[in-house]
Amino acid sequence: MKQYRVAVVGAMGAVGTEMIKTLEQRNYPVSELVPLDIPANAGKTVTFRGAPVQVRAAQAGAFQGVDVAIFSAGADASKVLAPLAASEGAIVVDNSSQWRMDPSVPLVVPEVNPQALDGHKGIIANPNCSTIQMLVALKPIHDAYRIKRVVVSTYQAVSGTGGAAIAELTNQARQFTEGKPIAAKVYPRQILFNALPHIDVFLDNGYTKEEMKMVNETKKILDPAIEVCPTAVRVAVYRGHSEAVNVQTERPFTLPDVRTLLEKAPGVQVMDDPSKLVYPTALDADGKDAVYVGRLRLDPTVPNGLNLWVVSDNLRKGAALNAVQIAEVLIQRGLLR
Repeated sequence: MKQYRVAVVGAMGAVGTEMIKTLEQRNYPVSELVPLDIPANAGKTVTFRGAPVQVRAAQAGAFQGVDVAIFSAGADASKVLAPLAASEGAIVVDNSSQWRMDPSVPLVVPEVNPQALDGHKGIIANPNCSTIQMLVALKPIHDAYRIKRVVVSTYQAVSGTGGAAIAELTNQARQFTEGKPIAAKVYPRQILFNALPHIDVFLDNGYTKEEMKMVNETKKILDPAIEVCPTAVRVAVYRGHSEAVNVQTERPFTLPDVRTLLEKAPGVQVMDDPSKLVYPTALDADGKDAVYVGRLRLDPTVPNGLNLWVVSDNLRKGAALNAVQIAEVLIQRGLLR
């Protein structure tokens, strides 16, 4: 198999670290890993396949000879560096929000719309973590019964904010056990023992930017006719997003048929046996690749209503894994030469 030079931009961050680990675990055909980060981190090392690899500065010239550049550097950096990388010959898979709603940029979940990659122009967008896991679970249902409306409430881990938020939760736990005042800097309120109905900034319509990502990305990836009503909540969990999803379909279905669809769906693992207290939690998903689905039940208040509980590791399928899978599909579809 042909080998490829792969750059990871934001290699020192939480998601960048997970991307490097995922490339290794999935045995992506990497001839050379090119870890890139801010100039202050140049000269530090990351580990790939048991060996240290020196980090370089993400700047002009760094992408020469790179086949695939997987980005997790934030929207501001991607706005500048993604076009630069593409101009130097790399295919960019960007994990930030910068390019997701650009009509010329494919927004891709490989289990849902891999065909969107065929028209790429050098930059491909990785969707928001909460959108990815929801759509992996909803794709087979939509194909069979046509979803017309989704009401979703998310319970999102602090790792979605980054390393500083992980440290803040840890520090608040330590401050609590030591009887010290609890300091909140990353979030506007204490996250320990709490749930904050506030992810990203509030918009004029009263929804947050995170919530509107789920609305707009679902329409772009799955079907523009689907209506989505979201509430996004940050919870005191380190890793793993959970979602309560209520779906209404155009066509009638039976619960056993939906269960069978989900059991056969790529990327989905059903954990659903209430009699044995079997249902997925964030700890079940930690470090795993699957999107876990449980608490399947009918919604008797509307025609063709369904409730499900969807859990996934936000750093894996919600970010790093999805990006690497896009890079894999580029090979499978003959788009990476």
